[in-house]
Amino acid sequence: MWRKAYKIQWTVEGNYLCVKACWEGVKFFLPPFGPKEGLSEILDTMIQHAKENDFTFSLQGVEAFMIEWLEEAKPGYFTSKAVRDNFDYVYLAKDLIELKGRKFHTKKNHVNSFRKKYSNYEYVPMTEEITKDCIEFMQEWCDDRGCVKGDDLDCERNAIVEAMNNFTVLGFQGGAIFIDGKMVAFSYGEMGNDDTAVIHVEKGRMGINGVYSIINQEFCARTFSQAMYINREEDMGIEGLRKAKESYHPIKMIEKYNVRLKL
Repeated sequence: MWRKAYKIQWTVEGNYLCVKACWEGVKFFLPPFGPKEGLSEILDTMIQHAKENDFTFSLQGVEAFMIEWLEEAKPGYFTSKAVRDNFDYVYLAKDLIELKGRKFHTKKNHVNSFRKKYSNYEYVPMTEEITKDCIEFMQEWCDDRGCVKGDDLDCERNAIVEAMNNFTVLGFQGGAIFIDGKMVAFSYGEMGNDDTAVIHVEKGRMGINGVYSIINQEFCARTFSQAMYINREEDMGIEGLRKAKESYHPIKMIEKYNVRLKL
């Protein structure tokens, strides 16, 4: 869904999917997707491509296990730096659904207060018709925040619209909260593997207390109750988002690194 914002290009080389991106004029690769065997050769190909196309080779969003793979494939070639803004937050699904115990007392209160104040609210699973409502919602969301064409907020809106227009093809699942027939929040994600769900987006209308708490709890309970874990992705270094994600008490963080060639 971010293919336009990041100017995504990709190719398949042997058993590997190679993805190149560009953000704010800086070109980089995602870690190559494929088996451990043959990694050295595909790295040579990627490094050569960067050289021939006049940009500095780098990998972004590299997980810790891949750092080990890279070192085994090319000993002494790379230097890596952890990027806290890109760490994924992982939670126990039952924590987000049940909100049990003292540490979730405030969250539980937010949910209960919302249900009491808006007793006529409705949770609706995502359908093609609802995706159209989400697109309209995102335009209002952008207008409320003063989006400027091409800025980060506008890119985010465009990415979500892209996802809505291809929702079924991408295999996403989602849901929305309505009050008196008006959408006030929506969220979507997917099962990343057999035991972990990934939530890609969660949006709520400004000025409605508890709206983020209710969409998070409802969506997780109705869609991902079979999951063991829920990955709510990174905070991008946004202070408010970091505070919100930390407040749900993740059980672990998935570290992400940027990797470059040693000088």
